[in-house]
Amino acid sequence: MVQGAALQGLVSLAGLPYALATVLAVEAAIVHNFLWHERWTWADRIEAGLQARTHTSATSSGRASRLARFLRFNGATALVSIGGNVVLMSLLVGVLHVPLLAAMTVAVVAMSAVNFACADRFVFTQ
Repeated sequence: MVQGAALQGLVSLAGLPYALATVLAVEAAIVHNFLWHERWTWADRIEAGLQARTHTSATSSGRASRLARFLRFNGATALVSIGGNVVLMSLLVGVLHVPLLAAMTVAVVAMSAVNFACADRFVFTQ
């Protein structure tokens, strides 16, 4: 939803080429997904990590570990999502002339399982 809205807006309203718009739309979705995963998907792992820290240092170390988690998530997901989405979008839109949002949907579905596994194994670990 976030990626689709961003992609459509960047192409239709801002006039960006679909490849650049794809990169920016995927990054918007990455940030959204990080916040979603942190709040719901792996909230129990984050809470367990916070409880393990001492009360006095929990705030500063909590911020540092959140930033580190975000950087790991952004890096891993960017490699998979941006790389995979750009390749698939170039093939689907540029070569096969699939409509923009249909191509984006195929690319998102194709990358979802890999992104989930990366987040589960490398980002939101206990």
